[in-house]
Amino acid sequence: MPLYLQLASHYRQAIHKGALPPGARMPSVRGLMGLHQVSMSTALQACRWLEAKGLLEARARAGYFVRAHRTAGLPPAHEPSPTALIDEARYVGVHQKVSSVLAKALAQPVRVNLSGAQAAPELYPLERLRQSSQRVLRQHGACLVTPPPPGGEPSLRSALARLALEQQQLQLSPDEIVITHGCTESLTLALRAVTQPGDVVAVESPTYYGLLQILESLSLRALEIPTSPHTGISLPALQEAAALTPGLKAVAVVPHLQNPLGAVMPDAAKQALLAWCEQQDLALIEDDSYSALWDGPAPLRPIKSFDRNGRVILCGSLHKILAPGMRLGWMSGGRWQQRLEMLKYSQSRPNESLPQLAVADYFNAGHMPRHLRKMRAQLALQREQMAEALARYLPAESRLSVPGGGLNLWLELPEGVSSMALFEAALAQGIRLAPGAMFSNTMRFDAFLRINCGLPIDEQVRQAVQSLGQLLRGRN
Repeated sequence: MPLYLQLASHYRQAIHKGALPPGARMPSVRGLMGLHQVSMSTALQACRWLEAKGLLEARARAGYFVRAHRTAGLPPAHEPSPTALIDEARYVGVHQKVSSVLAKALAQPVRVNLSGAQAAPELYPLERLRQSSQRVLRQHGACLVTPPPPGGEPSLRSALARLALEQQQLQLSPDEIVITHGCTESLTLALRAVTQPGDVVAVESPTYYGLLQILESLSLRALEIPTSPHTGISLPALQEAAALTPGLKAVAVVPHLQNPLGAVMPDAAKQALLAWCEQQDLALIEDDSYSALWDGPAPLRPIKSFDRNGRVILCGSLHKILAPGMRLGWMSGGRWQQRLEMLKYSQSRPNESLPQLAVADYFNAGHMPRHLRKMRAQLALQREQMAEALARYLPAESRLSVPGGGLNLWLELPEGVSSMALFEAALAQGIRLAPGAMFSNTMRFDAFLRINCGLPIDEQVRQAVQSLGQLLRGRN
């Protein structure tokens, strides 16, 4: 165990046993250095890890203090039955269902939006990004009148390769990276590279509705596979379903902080899934948009880091973690790399240079690690506060999955409650929700909601959760 984790574990036990009660002040960083004979870096890492776990809070010019204990929460959402196989679906009509929900939401004035999968603007480094953009314009103003290079700006591709190596144990050369217009384009390109219209793609169930829309737009069929809110896609269910489904060409998964569940696949499960895809000669498409928001002491390893034969197409994004307004994604295609580069050029041509150069400048200035630490700590606090509010105001029959990172919670409603009906009732009160029915082509998740924790939990948000509880009790 790294030294900072040994130190953090020591103080975590002290907090749990009450030796450091809520409100108690932690020893200062210099105090920790003297008490335990460790470096400043080790002491800081230990405090930040405890902060990310919700055990400490930093107070300006005062140091670290023990946080109040979390109140009793709701039980976790039910695990799916791995034997509950789901019939192959064509996704006919998914556009209409999703579009109907979005159109209704936009047509009503909203005071609280609990439906998104994004953080508040103040959680992103606006000033640093502005400075990087201005510096790039001064130094490389010709980028505004010069065609961007195919594949993306070399400086950004190099920065992403370094980030993958340092944070994810993933070795990529800059030439193996293609810059895209967000992860949506990456997923579209990946599916176009490995399938033909009419082919079948295995997906998690529930899954992000945007993936369902992509599948329908490409005339692909899908096989929804039961997925745990805690450990991800069920490999036994996938194996059984694949044996009964001709035409399966690819598997698409979000192994880290899956949208909407928040599930994280264990490394052993990632390796088993990769080995099975090798045996079946299937492409494995990995969406890794959220792993940087994981609270754990060690970074999450993408499936691609275990790939030795180019079987995995890795799709990443800076949209959720750094700059939503820049729409920057990236991908690495393994054995399909050349085809992806051709498809990217034919579909949308290279991305604009200015955002790429600005983000590369931001990375090279060394700002990213500190930004992510601050963002993870704030999101951890907001998830805890939202979970507490839901436990306080919702009926006890509700169930809740609280992941170890990310932007969302997966809420299971009391038996007999429809998320679509609740969406309509809440919208009439100015509260926007993301009904579970959006995350499948069927209505099998109509008893669930995805709750956004990216916004600060202020009094208005708490009142919205209280109203949600009142609506639920009125429907029981």
